[in-house]
Amino acid sequence: MDLGQLEAFVQVANQRSFSRAAEALFLTQPSVTARIQSLERDLGERLFERSGRGIRLTEVGECFLPHAERVLQALNAGRDAIESLRNLQSGSLVLASATTVSTYILPGLLKTFRARYPRIEVSVRTGRSEQVLQMMLQDEAQVGLVRAVYHQDIETRGLIEDELVLVANAAHELADAGSVTVEQLGDHPFIFFDRNSSYYSLAQGIFRQHGVVPRTQMELDSMEATKKMVEEGLGIAMLPKIALERELAAGILKVIEIADMPNPTRQIALISRKSRPLGPVAQAFVEIVTEIYGEPEQERQPEAAGVG
Repeated sequence: MDLGQLEAFVQVANQRSFSRAAEALFLTQPSVTARIQSLERDLGERLFERSGRGIRLTEVGECFLPHAERVLQALNAGRDAIESLRNLQSGSLVLASATTVSTYILPGLLKTFRARYPRIEVSVRTGRSEQVLQMMLQDEAQVGLVRAVYHQDIETRGLIEDELVLVANAAHELADAGSVTVEQLGDHPFIFFDRNSSYYSLAQGIFRQHGVVPRTQMELDSMEATKKMVEEGLGIAMLPKIALERELAAGILKVIEIADMPNPTRQIALISRKSRPLGPVAQAFVEIVTEIYGEPEQERQPEAAGVG
């Protein structure tokens, strides 16, 4: 018994015709007839019988048909699985990522991805979240990682909430204060990160809400440079906690609690085109994201979209 015999049997059973089965299989009718006869010899039973001007399954044929169909379905599923595996052995993954996310979150994800799929070529394009959104809309990337952005053609799934925290160097007078009010912050030199980012808007919003004018010491468009300025004691800053893991663990910087308000947050999200199903490679990356951060939340509209 072989695959060709089973394919011929299922086609003849469904078509109720040797000639139509031959057309469906791109074979000659004698070839289909020969396959059926060979299968009947293997089984030791007749599978078809004449019915007027046509044919029909015998009782044995009716019994055998669902089993033959399951075998073919299983083989097709196996072919699909092999094809997917083959694609993951040679292919490419194009990601679009917000700059901060690509610096502090993406390396860990890609380390796992590369260990699992070493032959996949990975390309990462970075920019602000709004730029990443445009990359996705123009099909320049398969998957995006951003501060949550929303568009009717984009599926946005939340991963984690990134907290914005107040930090100072370990020797700063506020480092051991326990907590500080927003009004007290107005007495200290403040370093702002990138006025075009959501972090800048969030930090400025805190001062506005409390009627406090910050003492702006400097403004930088580099997260690493901003952290270095704080480390050198040139001022305090509000920065995303995901960017501070090493400095906090080493005790170089310290988080200062703001007594009169909770720390603001921004959601980090996974985005993809609604009209473009993810291929095997992109889906493999999403599965790794899910393994590390859990199942992404379903799309929800916030009061404002982040741009970091």
